[in-house]
Amino acid sequence: MNDWQHGFYKLTAAERRARLTEALHLPATVTSLLTANGSALGDQLVENYLTDYPVPEGLALNLLVNGQHYQVPMAVEEPSVIAAASNGAQRVARSGGFTAPRQRRLLVGQVVLQPLADERATALTWLRDHQDDLLRVANAAHPSMQRRGGGAKELRLRTPGDFISVDLLIDVCQAMGANSVNTMAEAVSQHLRQQGFNVLTAILSNYATESLQTAECRVDFSALATKTMPGSEVAERIASLSGLAQVDPYRAATHNKGIMNGIDAVMLASGNDWRAIEAGAHVYASRDGQYRGLSTWRLTDDGKLAGQLTLPLPVGVVGGSIGLNPLTKANYQISGIQTAEELAAVTASVGLAQNLAALRALASSGIQAGHMKLQYRSLAISVGARPTEVPVLVKALTRQNHVDRSLAKQLLDEIRKD
Repeated sequence: MNDWQHGFYKLTAAERRARLTEALHLPATVTSLLTANGSALGDQLVENYLTDYPVPEGLALNLLVNGQHYQVPMAVEEPSVIAAASNGAQRVARSGGFTAPRQRRLLVGQVVLQPLADERATALTWLRDHQDDLLRVANAAHPSMQRRGGGAKELRLRTPGDFISVDLLIDVCQAMGANSVNTMAEAVSQHLRQQGFNVLTAILSNYATESLQTAECRVDFSALATKTMPGSEVAERIASLSGLAQVDPYRAATHNKGIMNGIDAVMLASGNDWRAIEAGAHVYASRDGQYRGLSTWRLTDDGKLAGQLTLPLPVGVVGGSIGLNPLTKANYQISGIQTAEELAAVTASVGLAQNLAALRALASSGIQAGHMKLQYRSLAISVGARPTEVPVLVKALTRQNHVDRSLAKQLLDEIRKD
């Protein structure tokens, strides 16, 4: 360890910035930037805190879910994500909106045992005979959750490889619930150790198969048409692209990345753990042994394009960082979302809207046509365009056959001369 790193975590944020500046010979502009973006809240949340790293937040509009209109805060640095979500949502809203039924919502806490080969059968028998006792141990570790109607509801035994996984299925009510699940799993772990079991680990699983959320929609062909392609043809090509994502993992990865563009942005703005959602989603996409697209699109007999998306969404509206960040609280006031079930329904619908917009672009003009128009804004800013110059430079860039940073600078100079 370098000398300057010793005791770094013990310093105040200001002292860390000063030490870092001296050790790495940072320019004053960098130190000033770190200081300007610092916050007392951030200093309390992470180790070795330096500053806050802001991510732009915008609003997805036109989302109609279960008959209710939503405006959904999304936090993301990618220019085209919110535009695509709003575009897809608008097309679905014109055809009746999304349907996302309330579904079972339990988290999984794993207590994993590693018995000797000749003890395996005996261990399984004992665990089956004592399921009720183990549930009582779990609930005793977090009695307040049970008083709210939640708690450990079921126990499931699995035998992956040489291990035995004691899965606690836990209702965490409106919370994200990771800490609660870990507490309950560790209580069961300690109890099993006292009974002589060799316990390997006890922890929440992010593969939340008991918290699946589905969103569905049926889109009129007329809502899919472009200036050069009828809606029926666009729909057919979207269905074909959907089929490709079910058989080709190279395409499926990009297909699902587009879905998660929207879902991650909603998770971040709502204070949820987007990394956990990502992990569970991609495992679910591989649940039958092949990685597949999370959504499917098909043509219906009555001449519509039907879309469906299902993935694990163990979300919460309390707990974690949700109650700590004032912006997160403000976002719930903006969206009007009040329950975890409502958030899951809206989030899945945003993911399906995002997917529709991307597939429609791929099926018609190609992904770059609309995507690059938004990317040009970022390019304009990066070459130094002022806010009043950005739209002028973007318009000039869209008229070019090939765009790069050098050309953007050249065009900006010409604009300023004029």
